[in-house]
Amino acid sequence: MITLTDSAAVKVRQLLSDEGAEDLALRVAVRPGGCSGFSYEMFFDGDIAADDTQATYGDDGFVKVVVDPASKQLLEGATLDYKDGLDQSGFAITNPNASRTCGCGQSFS
Repeated sequence: MITLTDSAAVKVRQLLSDEGAEDLALRVAVRPGGCSGFSYEMFFDGDIAADDTQATYGDDGFVKVVVDPASKQLLEGATLDYKDGLDQSGFAITNPNASRTCGCGQSFS
């Protein structure tokens, strides 16, 4: 299961609050495609399947993250971080299962 850093959990919470969608979960998935074979997908989702893996993050457990069974294997040990700086800004996934990544950072194999 993917882990969220504190900064990622804070940003996800802020985005959920801004959208007025506090009841939704962040779905993190891996899909075939992209320049290296697989690509990451993240979106807010209210449709949680019985076989999805769920975890909560943040000081108050406000941020719920869900991952489907196929993506879970590819995201085991991965970390989702959020950076807001001059040289880097946005979400980034560090995945120890990726043997190769592309320049865009959104695709891996």
